[in-house]
Amino acid sequence: MGTRRKMEKDDKLEDGVHESNHVHERSDLRGDETNIAILLFLYLLQGIPLGLCGSIPMLLQNRNVSYRQQAEFSFVQWPFSLKLFWAPIVDSVFSQKFGRRKTWLIPTQYLMGFSMLLLSSHVDQWLGNETSKPNIGMLTIIFFALNVLAATQDIVVDGWALTMLKRCNVGYASTCNSVGQTAGYFIGYVFFIALESAEFCNTYLRSTPSNKGILTLPDVLYFWGWIFVITTTLVALFKHEDSEKMHKDGELNTDVKHAYRLLWNIVKLPSIKIIIVFLLTAKIGFSACDAVTGLKLVEAGIPKEKFALMAVPMIPLQILLPLAISKYTVGPRPMDVYIRAMPYRLAFGLVAAFLVWLTPYVVTGGQVPAYYFILLISLYMIHQIFTSSMFVASMAFFAKISDPAVGGTYMTLLNTLSNLGGNWPATAALWFVDPLTFRQCSTDSSNDCSTISEREFCTNTHNGICNMNFDGYYIESILCLIIGFAWLRWGRRKMDLLQTRPISAWKVILSKQNR
Repeated sequence: MGTRRKMEKDDKLEDGVHESNHVHERSDLRGDETNIAILLFLYLLQGIPLGLCGSIPMLLQNRNVSYRQQAEFSFVQWPFSLKLFWAPIVDSVFSQKFGRRKTWLIPTQYLMGFSMLLLSSHVDQWLGNETSKPNIGMLTIIFFALNVLAATQDIVVDGWALTMLKRCNVGYASTCNSVGQTAGYFIGYVFFIALESAEFCNTYLRSTPSNKGILTLPDVLYFWGWIFVITTTLVALFKHEDSEKMHKDGELNTDVKHAYRLLWNIVKLPSIKIIIVFLLTAKIGFSACDAVTGLKLVEAGIPKEKFALMAVPMIPLQILLPLAISKYTVGPRPMDVYIRAMPYRLAFGLVAAFLVWLTPYVVTGGQVPAYYFILLISLYMIHQIFTSSMFVASMAFFAKISDPAVGGTYMTLLNTLSNLGGNWPATAALWFVDPLTFRQCSTDSSNDCSTISEREFCTNTHNGICNMNFDGYYIESILCLIIGFAWLRWGRRKMDLLQTRPISAWKVILSKQNR
């Protein structure tokens, strides 16, 4: 169902390529404790803006914004899927005197910190209130820029982890990434949404009720803005890069033109051309369920803080499921698991639509019955099994077909395509909810209330009510189901073909100069 961004994780397989070279060495944490703590905290900082970006749609949903406006804001989720396009520049352009990674990390994190401090004094105005409308355009621009900076920081920290840790401990980099980014997202999304809610705070944290939560968005932005500034200053002053180790590992032998040439050589492969179409279209059938369902459940009456808390029991599940599923994705045909899970995930769109229809009859006055909340969590867990199965299968397939000669670039490209294949259908699904919804003003039959201005004209000028005759979300859910199963017929045939192709079909032919 889609409570979140959906945090389809930006996989760190590029790190895995380097790590696999050192698996034979036994880890020894002595001397690396501080480095692991630094990496963990840097990844946590990276997760904060991701979590905040996930919380904004929930705040906007209670401020009378359209789904087209929600679609506009959803573009803030795109930078982590696009970072491949500027990653070679970050890896290749730097001041050797200042440090390869610090050249980018220090200005990037300072910009993030000062942007959050500046945003803290204006965000309430842009979110809107009883007398003003939300400024979606400004919110989108600011949070998109914040996520571009977070994605850039991710590139830098991923690269630095490989030289910051001893060779035998490089495997801990992916653990720091997963734990740190998940913790940051949890703080920025679940923790913030809960403490921002007056109802949650009055019920569980206060003895004297108030009409406001303990935290506001400006408070959170102000606090973390200063944390970014202080952390960056400490890293700039006290953390030094090991230039000798970088030379030893060959890290300085990079060329931005060479990196982009490699990408182009990969894209030209006939098999990759099919994969590009496959990955960019595979998730159309899930888009209404993943992108719209969460907002519709909040609109139907489930308090946003209770909805956010549903993510808590998912955390251990997201850690354990890949371990359980991975034993089914080893071997020559890992994408068989992907294809088998797909019909169930498509059918779950109808389950989500039924829940949205049922919710107003069950939830009254913001009170969610315990049995219904347990039902939601149980269904969400089942959905997570299908989602994780497809994710783990695709990652295993990417690892299988990637040319070891350019492994990091190859797998990062495939991840980018996979993530883009989830982002653009999600944005489109949000965008088309309103056009597919049929409304009519109760006092003016010529007014179909298709836009916010027409709805305001109906309620303010004609003293009417915009009645919803049919919710476009249900039309979209059915269309996604039809498109998804039609795609599955094509996708199954193409994947059967791709999985039978020899490894040589995926090899990049490099010129002598490129080598």
